[in-house]
Amino acid sequence: MHSIRKRIGFVLLLLMAVGCGNNVENHKRIETSEQTANEMSPSEGILMTQQQFDALQMEIDTLQKRNMGGYVEANGQLEVPPQNEAAITSVIGANVASIEVIEGDEVKKGQVLMYLSHPDIIAKQTDYLNAHTNGQFLEKEYERQRKLYEAGVGSGSAFQKIEAEYLAAKSLVKGYEAQLQQLNINVASVRDGNIQQRVALRSPIEGSVQKVKIKTGQYVGPQTELMEVVNTHHVHADMMVFEKDVHRVSKGQKVNFKVQSLADTELSATIYSVGKTFEESPKALHIHAEIENKTGNLIPGMYIQGRILTDSFQTEAFPEGAIAEENGRSFVFLAKKESNDWYFEPVEVIKGIRDNEWVEVKFLKSPDQKAEFALNNAYYLMAERQKGEAEHSH
Repeated sequence: MHSIRKRIGFVLLLLMAVGCGNNVENHKRIETSEQTANEMSPSEGILMTQQQFDALQMEIDTLQKRNMGGYVEANGQLEVPPQNEAAITSVIGANVASIEVIEGDEVKKGQVLMYLSHPDIIAKQTDYLNAHTNGQFLEKEYERQRKLYEAGVGSGSAFQKIEAEYLAAKSLVKGYEAQLQQLNINVASVRDGNIQQRVALRSPIEGSVQKVKIKTGQYVGPQTELMEVVNTHHVHADMMVFEKDVHRVSKGQKVNFKVQSLADTELSATIYSVGKTFEESPKALHIHAEIENKTGNLIPGMYIQGRILTDSFQTEAFPEGAIAEENGRSFVFLAKKESNDWYFEPVEVIKGIRDNEWVEVKFLKSPDQKAEFALNNAYYLMAERQKGEAEHSH
């Protein structure tokens, strides 16, 4: 009897031990299941061929710091300083003999833009030549009368008369010389008897021809604008700041802006001048900013949309298109080139402030400085990852 009770006790202890072992194993299985539900496996990435990469126009770059923070919106247009614009005019009415440039041509300072011809141009040269010849005659007569007067032989009235005539002729010659110089005519050449049939209009500055408003043979009046030359190397951003924001704007602040012709490119500039008077309609102040990364064909008059960074700080940031959401969490995609394919791995980040199309991010674990990330199509990559995960579960 005693041995039977010992055997029954042993069986009961064995059954209890087996039951406890099952409970422990079940507990481990539940923990593993919960852990899988709450964590994304690092291996859950997306493999993409180079052809797919090109078709999606994927953008890849290393992590960069960017100026983020408060800003003032400001619109305006591209301008150049007045000293870098020139209106080409003629000082005399004449006909256009020939046009030497077309719109868009780059020209040097002093380069011939066009030639003008007219009988008045010839008349001014002959008038100068006659005045110069007469002046030489009167100079000799003046010297003769002066010597006679100083010797007490000539009369004072005769000397005074020739002196007045000589000085008047001298002034007339100087006046004609100034007119010929305005027409870019060589005065010494005219004195030698060389009369020019046409005169050249030259560019007063280096730049590009923006407008040509004339035709060959056309008569143009004096001071009529014939063409424009603009030095676009000095193009800058001229923007308007409304009265309510003026106190937040000062010299040295950074400006980010875009022009329609370069819609995908953000240009940056630095404010070098803040206006002191308001425009009445709308009531706003002009600010001028020097462009730092000039690119493309920036032409004065182009409309610009920008933002002045007022309380900026540098931080790691991604474009909005580089960040995807899943279950209330944010991810960017680490990009790795593997042979001829690309591998994109989701990396969790915490989003910060938003500045236009950029978002501040903080990594749970700092990435390698040389690591590259996808800058666009994050939602497509996340959708592909979820689709692959669903197929794998089946």
